Amino acid sequence: MIARLSKVVAAVLLSTSVVFASSNPDWTAPLEPFHIAGNLYYVGSRDLAAYLIVTPRGNILINANLESSPPLIRQSVEKLGFKWSDTAILLSSQAHFDHVGGAAEVQRETHAKYMVMDSDVKVVESGGAASFDLPDMHFPKAHVDRVLHDGDAIRLGGSEIIAHKTAGHTEGCTSFTFRVKEDGRPFDVVIVGGWSSNPGVRYVAADGKLPSYPSIEQDFRHTFKTLAHLHVDIFLGAHGVYFGLLPKLEHGARTNPSLWIDPTGFHKALAAKQGLFEHEVDKEKRTSDSKLEVQEGRVLVHQNQGGEENQ
Repeated sequence: MIARLSKVVAAVLLSTSVVFASSNPDWTAPLEPFHIAGNLYYVGSRDLAAYLIVTPRGNILINANLESSPPLIRQSVEKLGFKWSDTAILLSSQAHFDHVGGAAEVQRETHAKYMVMDSDVKVVESGGAASFDLPDMHFPKAHVDRVLHDGDAIRLGGSEIIAHKTAGHTEGCTSFTFRVKEDGRPFDVVIVGGWSSNPGVRYVAADGKLPSYPSIEQDFRHTFKTLAHLHVDIFLGAHGVYFGLLPKLEHGARTNPSLWIDPTGFHKALAAKQGLFEHEVDKEKRTSDSKLEVQEGRVLVHQNQGGEENQ
């Protein structure tokens, strides 16, 4: 009976994630893989981004995406002429089902070493159950081989990637920076892990409700500060919508890779996300203050009425 119930629960959770993905068709729609710059390639879907960094000692894959995504990513890698089995390191931008759901399968097929930011490890290894905002969106549990910390370097075959803890979207949300060379010129790449929240997330304590996790407001402020201080040439992200993937492709980025060089777009998007965050924090605080004033007014009226009766 318990085993049957467990299977039913698992089926319901899986169907929930499938429905969520089906409402975002660009998450699963294939996109012809392409070269970005240097040893960096795009191997994701029309919106769920995945990146391949090619080195002489094996390749680095950033994001395994949905549980159903590994076949699409593998096909993209092989279309570019690279071997799936050469995937030596797997990284993740954020511990949500749409970015780490396929990690266990990628590990099984490639034996890649999985490296995850410290505060996202519990979510990855619990299959999503430890997520503060999406605890019901489960995915296959994956073993983390190396726990990353803010500022850690991942090195392989002459390439070095820096993992920046840009928490808030998830507790261990990670943005990656590294340098590539194209036609002898160096370019600084940033892959933004996340810079906003899912619906229902709270930033401050108000109305008897706690923040979604204790340090979320401070984490977001640190994230915006960290991202603002990065030197950016090539602007990328965990979702294509972060950096205008499809519009840039429509404008010819496959044959004109200079379109990926977009520091202005990066800072404009960052300012917009920070503005939305500040608006939401202010709204939560103002709602709390106004309700507190009403409550205090009621208490005062009650006290005055009580005083008159006592007289």
